[in-house]
Amino acid sequence: MKETKICVIGLGYVGLPLARLFSTKYKTVGFDMSQKRVDALMQGHDATLEVADDLLQDAIKNHGFVCTTDLEKIKDCNFYVVAVPTPVDENNNPDLTPLYGASTTVGKVIGKGDVVVYESTVYPGVTEDECIPVVEKVSGLKFNVDFFAGYSPERINPGDKLHTVEKIKKVTSGSTPEIGQYVNEVYASVITAGTHLAPTMKVAEAAKVIENSQRDINIAFVNELSKIFTLMGIDTTDVLEAAQTKWNFLPFKPGLVGGHCIGVDPYYLAQCAQRHGYNPEIILAGRRMNDGMGEYVANQTIKLMLKKGIQVLNSKIIILGFTFKENCPDVRNTKVYDIVKALNEYNLNISIYDPWANPTIAKHEYGVEVVNELPKEKFDAAILAVSHKEFAGLDVPSLMNENHVIFDVKSFLPCEIIDGRL
Repeated sequence: MKETKICVIGLGYVGLPLARLFSTKYKTVGFDMSQKRVDALMQGHDATLEVADDLLQDAIKNHGFVCTTDLEKIKDCNFYVVAVPTPVDENNNPDLTPLYGASTTVGKVIGKGDVVVYESTVYPGVTEDECIPVVEKVSGLKFNVDFFAGYSPERINPGDKLHTVEKIKKVTSGSTPEIGQYVNEVYASVITAGTHLAPTMKVAEAAKVIENSQRDINIAFVNELSKIFTLMGIDTTDVLEAAQTKWNFLPFKPGLVGGHCIGVDPYYLAQCAQRHGYNPEIILAGRRMNDGMGEYVANQTIKLMLKKGIQVLNSKIIILGFTFKENCPDVRNTKVYDIVKALNEYNLNISIYDPWANPTIAKHEYGVEVVNELPKEKFDAAILAVSHKEFAGLDVPSLMNENHVIFDVKSFLPCEIIDGRL
């Protein structure tokens, strides 16, 4: 087989770390539709903070890694990797628009004998039934005759500097047994944690979508436990710590479930099940539970304020954290916004402090004001929504009026200073 030259399409949280890694072994080009994103990367900085500047600059300087928006510069590649988002729409239906767009891009440049591998999270069958027909139509080539495909689901954990792409075992697959072996060999050459070659692309797609669905359901269970134990006057964290002394107890914690994986992927599996005539009761019940936690946190905070005799109308509340998870600038599908929406119904004055979030993006996407510097005023209530490392040493009581409420969503703050937590 000819020398492998890789193009990674989509340079976000998934695509960029993978492209940088591939560049250490193969001639690699990163392709993205955003010229602004490409320019920033070629200057040696990743705004998502997934790839350290020194690693990115080393890839560019010493390994010939190039990022581009120019189709002409990726036409001589022969191993295309698609790593674009797979969101849901306002009705929680899978939105395959980015995949269709990326498949169109591949169709314009793919040649005979080339391979396209999809990494985006989808329900079983999307690669073959939705993506490949687009590549065929645009390219004029025939699938599994002129070009081939693979599926290797991403397992990036944004903000996690321990489980980086090369340290996470990779599931691989191909459209033929031979292509499966080839795709597996390419990934195995850079993934130090090893690979698992699935028998078919549909198996690999299914494996990915159930990974996050399983986590979603487990978190929904402990969220429900939190609601029950709160009504009983029992601290949920204390209960979980006691239960974890058993060797096979799963250590999940209650909380907000947002982001572009756990809060989205179950809807892909649910729609797939419904298309096959099955109503997925547990999966959708878990989604309903987790999607309602932002409103629950807001209401619990208001109840605590009323119990302490704090005037709710026109009171001042500070929310600590707005990104979907700790130590990460990503605000996509953040459930902290659900807390804000619910609190707005009470006519409060809300301040949002997050040292990681980009205020411009937060304003554009959600219409909320986020600040990167701690406000000087005093507050009647505080909600710690995201456990950024900057909050570890924060003296939250010093931000508050004498009579106040502190609610800890993440069980992150010292027990003695909080009034409630999940």
